[in-house]
Amino acid sequence: MSLRPRWVAAAAALTLITASVSVPAYAAPPPPITLSAGETALVRFKLADEDALRRLVAQGADLAARPRTQPGAVLVDLVVDSEQFATLTGQGAVPVQVIQRASAPRPVTQSRLAVQADTLHFLQAYWWTSNGRTFLQTQVATTSSDDPDVEITVTWRTADGATGSFPLVRFEDAGEYQYHYALPQPLPGKPVQVTATSSLGGTARPTTPGVWPGATPPATPSGYQKDFIDAYMTPIDVKARIKRLARQYPELVDVINLPNRTQGYRRTAVAYLGDPNAAAVVVESVKFGAQNMNGVQVRTVDPGQANRPLAATYRDRVLTVRLATDSGGKVISTTDDVAAFITARYPQQFRAVVEAGSAGLPMPIAGPVRLDDGLKGTEVPTGPWTVQALRIGKVRDGSKPGVLAYSQEHAREWATPLVTLEFAERLLANYATDPATRELVDSADVFIIPTVNPDGANYSFNDYNFQRKNLVNHCTGAARDPRNRDSWGVDINRNYTVGSYFDGYVGASANCLSGTYAGTAELSEAESGNVIALAESHPNIGLAMNVHSYGGYFMWPPGAYRADGRVTLPRPSIDESKFFLDSARRIVGAISAERGTVTWPSYTGPVADVLYSAAGNSADQLYYELGIDAWDFEVGNDRWNEATQQWEGVGFQPPFDEAHAEAQEYAGGLVELVRVARDKAAAGQ
Repeated sequence: MSLRPRWVAAAAALTLITASVSVPAYAAPPPPITLSAGETALVRFKLADEDALRRLVAQGADLAARPRTQPGAVLVDLVVDSEQFATLTGQGAVPVQVIQRASAPRPVTQSRLAVQADTLHFLQAYWWTSNGRTFLQTQVATTSSDDPDVEITVTWRTADGATGSFPLVRFEDAGEYQYHYALPQPLPGKPVQVTATSSLGGTARPTTPGVWPGATPPATPSGYQKDFIDAYMTPIDVKARIKRLARQYPELVDVINLPNRTQGYRRTAVAYLGDPNAAAVVVESVKFGAQNMNGVQVRTVDPGQANRPLAATYRDRVLTVRLATDSGGKVISTTDDVAAFITARYPQQFRAVVEAGSAGLPMPIAGPVRLDDGLKGTEVPTGPWTVQALRIGKVRDGSKPGVLAYSQEHAREWATPLVTLEFAERLLANYATDPATRELVDSADVFIIPTVNPDGANYSFNDYNFQRKNLVNHCTGAARDPRNRDSWGVDINRNYTVGSYFDGYVGASANCLSGTYAGTAELSEAESGNVIALAESHPNIGLAMNVHSYGGYFMWPPGAYRADGRVTLPRPSIDESKFFLDSARRIVGAISAERGTVTWPSYTGPVADVLYSAAGNSADQLYYELGIDAWDFEVGNDRWNEATQQWEGVGFQPPFDEAHAEAQEYAGGLVELVRVARDKAAAGQ
């Protein structure tokens, strides 16, 4: 899952707030912005980065308002004369708007004078301590939600009388105002009071921040075994670990072969016939390259005779295309002719499309070229893959409350199977020696799918580490050009049935090259079908956790909304919402027990509210269709850098020491999830 923008403090206590600038694709270029000699004006400039802003601040530039970020740039309003204007543009600053010229001051309107003070309210005010450092995070909503320029400042006070303040930034989603917020702020001690004021004169009543998450897991006993992960694990490694656990703990483990075999680490073989920089046809095998099509040769030849029709032979793994000629013996076949001819002549063996930019060009004499699937993983099996799940429990007959943990729907999230396998091994290894673990395993039925998307994961480890999707290529036409090989596949976590792209929800795409491509239909993919098949065939499963990375989120349904009006899927009931949040506090507390990592309160809540709309995600189908209390967490929380005073991201594939730490802390969170299931069952819920 990708992340929403993060903001950092700029020099001189200036805070960047979001803005967006969009120009319709059909709009004519705006006229160039200039100042007459000696003229002074208020101008909005686009700077390349925050360093450029800091240089301006250091030089004493006349900043008229708080700078604003947009993707890849910073917008800043400056009062400049013509000489300063020329200097700035010469340094790369791009003027985007003359807000006001000195010769034509903007009149003050009665409507502006009539603005009344707004009303402010704290939606969140929480503090916590992590690794000896105290942090505060707040969210404040304003009744002046339609005013994009309202500014809100939070002031805090600690028990010893220290005070300070920080500005909030406006957050909108799908064009709808949500609240003002800031990243967690470091404080010298526990805050006892916060207040908020706005640029319109509004004030929120003083509030005492609550402690977050306010929950602590039971202590593990002396001799408790953990730390079973010592390297990143490919799907081959995961399969070996599953086999070893089943052999080592036969009284506690079943291995479930899920019903839908995936495509496997396979692709069709392809080659450019010709020069893609001049004129070429993309020739592709119908079968996979591993099915004896890698190495097949294709060539075009001049028949050397007049009035010859386009013809071809396929013999001894060589496809020879003889181009057509005119009465003078000149070759007259075009790229379109050749592509159509190959597809029609050998529909069981080949398909061909004109390379983008080569349509209608004369077909060159080319080849022989060898078809190849482009896959680099020499140790990966090429056949269809059987996805496996572990079932852990002393009683595995469906009579105990079931818990499902599944990971690596997205191939590039290498740390996630480490979390679920560490979790599995803790339950198994401590069963014989720790009474608390024995009681937990005896009272629950735990299902674990460490790698939902093994084909994509194999591709991520061997070919392209940022691969997110599976390996099924639904593209047609020019989109099958091999230059797009790293963009093929279906986003498994957009392929489910509730709140899907096909139902008009936001956050997935019909573009086969998009990172959030939803597939050809709901549950079109084997991988998504396996998750639902496991849940449907074991109706005792009442709780589920989908493990993703990165960012440090803890979320639950609804996970999607429609664009018009930002209408989400139905909200959980009041009681269900309380259960989701109370359970989240417990699990976040268990995660933090390992190394002090705290998932932020602003990143805890429904997916559609704290992350984005994710149309067709698995948790929504599990919750709305199957009645399973379904969560998602994103491992890999931002880390506070005391030296830079900034939060820093860790990425999908951090250095293994970080991934190892994530596995340890989030495995503790999954153990707490089983306790939640046990306690819910005991309460008769």
